Amino acid sequence: AASAVRTTGDSLLNICMDAKHHKTKPGPEGQLYGQCVLWKDNACCTANTSQEAHEDQSYLYNFNWDHCGAMPQKCKRHFIQDTCLYECSPNLGPWIDQADTSWRKERIRDVPLCREDCEQWWEDCQDAVTCKANWHKGWNWTTGTNQCPQGAMCQKFKFVFPTAAALCEQIWSGSYLYTSHHRGSGRCIQMWFDPAQGNPNIAVAQYYA
Repeated sequence: AASAVRTTGDSLLNICMDAKHHKTKPGPEGQLYGQCVLWKDNACCTANTSQEAHEDQSYLYNFNWDHCGAMPQKCKRHFIQDTCLYECSPNLGPWIDQADTSWRKERIRDVPLCREDCEQWWEDCQDAVTCKANWHKGWNWTTGTNQCPQGAMCQKFKFVFPTAAALCEQIWSGSYLYTSHHRGSGRCIQMWFDPAQGNPNIAVAQYYA
């Protein structure tokens, strides 16, 4: 039984999810762009994907961050980082789940985010403006990019997401879980880390696998 358990555990490590832009296997990418550079030694994203992750309305998903007016840069960097983690990280295996959408077979669910990453995201975005709490569905896509559905009111994040936990857990329909674990604890995934110190998420994936 032990060996069976171990095989399952190992099969959750160092893998890419089966989704729209992911590589089939992780590997080095010398030219990752901007905030995605953290994953260049071992990435599930290509250089092109990393470049597009930084564009407003990139071809990745035609998603417009500025649907209620311009999103402040200090807030947008968290969404870019979130995209880089999602597209590039080979350490999300324990949280990969089946997805029932046309554009991807797998998604992540309940990834335990480090408290600081979530709090800082909320802190930097509280005055940004949006009209929806769940950005995965319910948009008006008639123009080819997401617009607020009819009757949805644009309000500051702090009213749409009253807490950091609400932001992290609701915005991508449960992809992230807010935790009280701190960065460096080995119990939570960091959206941000210093690549010179190595990737802390490898150990976290091992722990949960």
